[in-house]
Amino acid sequence: MALGRGFTTLWSANALSNLADGLAFVSIPLLAASMTDDPRVVAGLATLYALVRLLIALPIGVWVDRFERRTLIVAANLLRGTALLTLALTIHLGVSSLVILYATMAVVGALESLADSAAVAMLPSLVDRERLDSANGRVAAAQLVADEFAGPPLGGLLFALAAAAPLFAMGGLWAVAGLVALALPTRATRRPADDRQTARTSVYAEAREGIAWLARHRVVGSLALIGALASIGYMLPFSILVLLAEERLGLDGAGYGVLLACSALGGLLGSFLAPRLRRRLGYRWTIVASLLLGALSLGGLALATDPIIAGVLLALYILHAVVWNICALSLRQQLVPDALLGRVGGAARVLGLVGLAAGSALGGLLGAIHLAIPVAMGAAVFAVCCLLAAVTLRGALTVDGQGSRAAGALLPHTHVDDDR
Repeated sequence: MALGRGFTTLWSANALSNLADGLAFVSIPLLAASMTDDPRVVAGLATLYALVRLLIALPIGVWVDRFERRTLIVAANLLRGTALLTLALTIHLGVSSLVILYATMAVVGALESLADSAAVAMLPSLVDRERLDSANGRVAAAQLVADEFAGPPLGGLLFALAAAAPLFAMGGLWAVAGLVALALPTRATRRPADDRQTARTSVYAEAREGIAWLARHRVVGSLALIGALASIGYMLPFSILVLLAEERLGLDGAGYGVLLACSALGGLLGSFLAPRLRRRLGYRWTIVASLLLGALSLGGLALATDPIIAGVLLALYILHAVVWNICALSLRQQLVPDALLGRVGGAARVLGLVGLAAGSALGGLLGAIHLAIPVAMGAAVFAVCCLLAAVTLRGALTVDGQGSRAAGALLPHTHVDDDR
């Protein structure tokens, strides 16, 4: 069933952008490796990318609430397209360097955060509240297909033709995504009538408003806390997954790629199941069941030595992650006032990024003892998340009075879910 012209436009821009991301996943590390054989320098690109996203998450949340979101999506895509095309020209002309590559990826990381945050905040204005989970599911499906199936092999193929080829393709895709986004409806950011003074405060003063709102709200705050813990649980096994595949499952590089493809298929299935499960079970029990599936699948993976069984378990794990993400994001989009969507989302994103960093570091430390330990620990973390969700999401999930006034007519009803 169609979700409207505005959503189709946003989905199309996101899909083009995600395909460029998939190209970058393979081609950027290959490009770095062609410039240096120092693994620290190659790995440093991923570290830089993560740090930029973490440092800029709160300011971006403020800008998403201050400015017209369509303009931000258009500008972010056009600018990162320009950045990649410029990098491609330096490669083609033989004047590029690691400094230029690092600088370009820092800019791209910041602009990616801006585009993604603006798109998430704009979606509730394009889709009826009851269909947000379906909309988020379709966005997730496109992202999985582009990031996991289409982008990486295409990026490797283009790099084999010429080092600059995938960069030109990425720049072109992002530029086209920006042009497509021009067709999005213009909708000024909603602010309360007495909010003139707030507009003159500093970026971080406004960011604190989002943090304070998140801390006060029972449901959205709980989802952010669970999300941070789930990020730790996610990175505990995935930080050492390649070693687990080699040493315990006996897989080579090609086998590891097949293993990841199987897991992505689980995520694709989850993107279609999430709206149906939510309608049947309600948000609370869909979230609880998905987190329980995450705990059980990782528990099984900690014991698995057969690659086929491990592939099935990983597919179930990614299925849980996609269902959880869709439900949590849809709830946040429904419950957070429009004028705070960017800032609350930025605060929640900071918690998630810190969780990813902590889980990655802890996974490496525990994996040095035994490779099964971080996987088992990840299962334990998701079990805790499951209990937290069951306890904190009790009762009807409602918009508090203050948030409802701030949102105005955007959230006309109080009950989001009947908590079946």
